[in-house]
Amino acid sequence: MKFNTKVIHGGQENIDPAYNSVMPPIYQTSTFKQSSPGDHKGFEYARSGNPTRTAFENALASIENGSDAIAFSSGVAAIDAVLKLLKSGDEVISTNDLYGGSYRIFKTIFQGFGIKFHFVDMSMASHIEDYINENTKMVWVETPTNPMMNIIDIKAVAAIAKKTNLLLAVDNTFATPYLQRPLDLGADIVMHSATKYLGGHSDVIMGALVVNNKTLADRLFFIQKASGAIPGPQDCFLALRGIKTLHLRVQRHCENGKKVAYFLKNHQSVDKVYWPGFEDHPNHSIASRQMDDYGGMVSFTTIKDTKESAVAVISKLKVFTLAESLGGVESLAGHPATMTHASIPKTEREKTGVVDSLIRLSVGIEDIDDLIYDLDHALSF
Repeated sequence: MKFNTKVIHGGQENIDPAYNSVMPPIYQTSTFKQSSPGDHKGFEYARSGNPTRTAFENALASIENGSDAIAFSSGVAAIDAVLKLLKSGDEVISTNDLYGGSYRIFKTIFQGFGIKFHFVDMSMASHIEDYINENTKMVWVETPTNPMMNIIDIKAVAAIAKKTNLLLAVDNTFATPYLQRPLDLGADIVMHSATKYLGGHSDVIMGALVVNNKTLADRLFFIQKASGAIPGPQDCFLALRGIKTLHLRVQRHCENGKKVAYFLKNHQSVDKVYWPGFEDHPNHSIASRQMDDYGGMVSFTTIKDTKESAVAVISKLKVFTLAESLGGVESLAGHPATMTHASIPKTEREKTGVVDSLIRLSVGIEDIDDLIYDLDHALSF
């Protein structure tokens, strides 16, 4: 079954044996009747399982080419579950340019429990080898990275991880399984903030993990049940609905993203533009090899190179909305230094390029002429 068919039918066999509903029903219940103790129809209590959640998990596992998906109440809750596979004294090698919420939970929560994190430039996979020791247990990769659009060679990192018996987790939020499938490239765990492109309509907060190993799946399902950071059935229904149009939406995100990136690159008020589709992007060849297109996320700096210039541009936008998050049908603009990455110390974020003049765009699916006009007007200093 090809991808565009999978998003609609994958993992959705016999979704409603009661009435043959085309869409899985929303099972808005906290518990399920048992015929006798332990005798039930596969569900007993909604924290441990819900048919609507299972339908979403099956659909996501299908499009990521995984055996199991595990849904959570947010992307950060999914990250939390992955880190609970570790114990005090373990070490994690992480991408140095990553989402501020990931950095925050690494440094302010799990570092306090005795887990050590190394933040490494992974533009060359071999860079991680200097940080591997007997305590290293996991490599955390984000590609494309947020917000600098750096590309990391998943297959090369996977080869190093396998050689040294490390778990490889990949945040696939920016790319989505429409563009990139990390399990096929050797990853052990794929993480999604399903709030973003999977849901696609800015109306749900959810996270998910996908794996291709039953033992690992069972451990994560246990953490999901024991820790209880589960999504409600309404959220699962909305995210499943989002998956069914993922291919159409991301195709348009990519088309619009490309046109916006080239427009910005040629604009007199713009300094640097970060988008992996440019041939002069440092790892463009890797992006071309492991992704099917380059996505709808674009970051840039203005020639004035100040926080004030970035704020001035964002304040003049009319079609792009100033808001956190990304991946919805509407175009969003953000200022990473004071929004998504504010929890990262200034000196650390600036090392990776997250300067005060940086603006991050989530290019939506509106008419491209309206988006270009909006940006051009905002950039008229």
